[in-house]
Amino acid sequence: MHAVNLAAVGPIEFAVPVWATAIALVVVLIIAWAFGGVARWTLRDRAKMNVTTSIVLSIVGTAIGLLIAGALDSNLKLWSGLTVILGLVGSIAAVFTYTAVIARVHPPRATLTELMAAGESDRLEFKSTARVSMHTGEKDARMEHVIVKTVSGFLNSGGGTLLIGVDDDGRPLGLDRDYATMKVPDADRFELWLRDLFSTSFGQNAAAAIGVTIEDVAADDGQRPVCRIICSPSTRPVYLRPGKKADPEFWVRSGNSTRQLTIDEAAEYIMSRWPLGAGSAIAAQVRAAVRFSIDR
Repeated sequence: MHAVNLAAVGPIEFAVPVWATAIALVVVLIIAWAFGGVARWTLRDRAKMNVTTSIVLSIVGTAIGLLIAGALDSNLKLWSGLTVILGLVGSIAAVFTYTAVIARVHPPRATLTELMAAGESDRLEFKSTARVSMHTGEKDARMEHVIVKTVSGFLNSGGGTLLIGVDDDGRPLGLDRDYATMKVPDADRFELWLRDLFSTSFGQNAAAAIGVTIEDVAADDGQRPVCRIICSPSTRPVYLRPGKKADPEFWVRSGNSTRQLTIDEAAEYIMSRWPLGAGSAIAAQVRAAVRFSIDR
């Protein structure tokens, strides 16, 4: 074997100046952001992608494009036309491939008409109003509790969708009754009130994961607004606090209904659904279970 003379190995020289590399990275990030935005807008009803994800995918695609450029011609410069084109093509391809795969895995969201025709199930619930009793026509706090307990049941189970402004038979009633209880009777004020209700009942973190939209749906006498509440399965137990001095409640879905669990049932359910991990996960789960038992 021959000894390697390290002294003969000079410093590695890069053909690309540092300033040029910096500018190229900024340009790539800007273009990745632009094309990521186009991808998200194009598939907005079929797939969700945040800005960070699109930029990361674009960087990965650009790297692949640069590798291809180097394989085609090892003498290509970073700023050459072919290198730039292949880098951008790789970036765009990565973003659109990801969104296409997501769109394939997650089909388009069902319309309100389709949901109402499907009927109630373990993942779908209809409520006529959120604040007003259909029997008295007056605002009733018990109706608000029905809404939050249904949402908490979805969060603690497999997720689901709650439609407000729809009767048990799937007919659109609209939100006029609830709107009438607002200082400003419109969709924006109703959505704001609903989000505040979730924050108060579940806390900011759990409430932030709940999707709320208000859409018009065709009825016999015209268009009527219906509120769609989308609840994804929670990664941790969600406790419902109906009031400042009220005891916390733990709700889950059971078939087509929402059921409150006792202390023992809740502890067993939590241990089964969110298995204890190591370190902080164990401590967090134990504290939650103990706190729930003490508060009860």
